[in-house]
Amino acid sequence: MSVHKNIRKVTTHVLFEMKLRGEKISMLTAYDYSMAKIIDQAGIDVILVGDSASNVMAGHETTIPITLEEMIYHASSVVRAVDRALVVVDLPFGSYQGNSKLALSAAIRIMKETGAHAVKLEGGAEIKESVERILSAGIPVLGHLGLTPQSIHKFGTYVVRAKDEEEAQKLIEDAHLLEDVGCFGLVLEKIPAKLAGTVAKELKIPIIGIGAGHNVDGQVLVIHDMLGITQEFSPRFLRRYHNLSEEIKGAVINYIKDVKDVSFPNEHEQY
Repeated sequence: MSVHKNIRKVTTHVLFEMKLRGEKISMLTAYDYSMAKIIDQAGIDVILVGDSASNVMAGHETTIPITLEEMIYHASSVVRAVDRALVVVDLPFGSYQGNSKLALSAAIRIMKETGAHAVKLEGGAEIKESVERILSAGIPVLGHLGLTPQSIHKFGTYVVRAKDEEEAQKLIEDAHLLEDVGCFGLVLEKIPAKLAGTVAKELKIPIIGIGAGHNVDGQVLVIHDMLGITQEFSPRFLRRYHNLSEEIKGAVINYIKDVKDVSFPNEHEQY
């Protein structure tokens, strides 16, 4: 019997049960009410209000510029649309690194002002104190290891992470640490599939991959990439399920033509 089909509301406990039964977890990003409503009704398990909004919604090159206020705005819009999915919100860059009091304050604002169900933080041992403080307030935390986009200036590139033994070992240690302190799950981004599989096997909490192969407990993609709205971004792990960019452009071209030809509105489209 599928856990996915028989529940009215996805919770962190439901995700744990899904892992236990070997049922894969589906996760997508959303940043606005209309899109969130569609993917929630389609049956997605988890919606991530990602700081990728900085790229796809605001046009920034990195995720670094997005503010806590902007994340709260996007998350509030998403939560209003959702009946079933678990909604997780990224804590933006600068709201938790190196200051656990600030981290707790940011997490509390997100939970109180948006109605979301959990927050996500990037990093391992270096953010342990922030994770612990947030968890102490009863706020569920999703971890994120591997390629951590908020650290782009540290690494200087978006290449595959944890290919060498030392970095792979640190990632495994960080994964165990995040599980031990109480994270309900973990996102692994752009790391070797074999390593991701090892982590998923060793940990009891659900492991969600993005560019981390299929030996994990679920997958996440950015909705704009998956639907082909964005075209500039084409990593190996991205499967485009649609080419909405061309479809939307075609619809707009037809609309412009109809307006210019005065074939829109017609007799039936006016009062």
